[in-house]
Amino acid sequence: MSAVAEPAIVLKDVSYEVDGHRVLDGVSAEVAPGEIFGVMGMSGVGKSTLLRLIIGLIRPQSGEIWVLGQPVHALGERELNQVRRRMGLCFQGAALFDSMTVAENVAFGLVQSSRGLSAQEIQRRVEAQLDLVGMEGTGEMKPSQLSGGMRKRVGVARAMIMEPEVMLYDEPTSGLDPIMSGVIVELIAKLRQQFGVTSLVVTHEVDQLLGLADRVLMLYQGRVVTEDTPANIRCCAEPLVRQFVEGSPIGPIPV
Repeated sequence: MSAVAEPAIVLKDVSYEVDGHRVLDGVSAEVAPGEIFGVMGMSGVGKSTLLRLIIGLIRPQSGEIWVLGQPVHALGERELNQVRRRMGLCFQGAALFDSMTVAENVAFGLVQSSRGLSAQEIQRRVEAQLDLVGMEGTGEMKPSQLSGGMRKRVGVARAMIMEPEVMLYDEPTSGLDPIMSGVIVELIAKLRQQFGVTSLVVTHEVDQLLGLADRVLMLYQGRVVTEDTPANIRCCAEPLVRQFVEGSPIGPIPV
């Protein structure tokens, strides 16, 4: 009998607050290796905060966060950096360095990691990653010359060049037209198919997420409203979930 694979990400009763405001309130979830796990909810419900907690940029006031078997909530900076090297983060605005070319942006992590790679090997890897995300031939361009969708794809290439086991996406299709949104969604699915990457995608764009994720968690006012498959989410009777999926105004949580 084969052993059950350890979850790639585990959240245990995670809470986080700022100036007395509870941003996340007892959030628990598990993400399996190779899974595309979605977190949806309106702006300001704690989705991006959740990503910052998972990658260790901030610490929870209570609860536990485990990534690839490591207790991120309790690690020192040195150990935390070792776990971060196994993760990739794609920022909402791509966060490219405007003064660098596309190739220099993609190579940044490799250059900073002191892996002892030759300039030729770094160039080869950069070109391979740009090809992977459909951005071949753009290496000498500057971010200012790229569309929003192109910048997001370069951001994915920059993260993937470090060969992460876990990818975190913050609003990956936000601000994009429907065609380019579809390109980004297909790219996330492609990375899972080709490399077995575990993906956690946070977004408020319901249709894109329900067409991509294996399972979806919905946050409202820092709490988990539901966690289920996209098919069950679409027909969920919970008023808050139904309103969000249908695009109706959401009021206070029913008592």
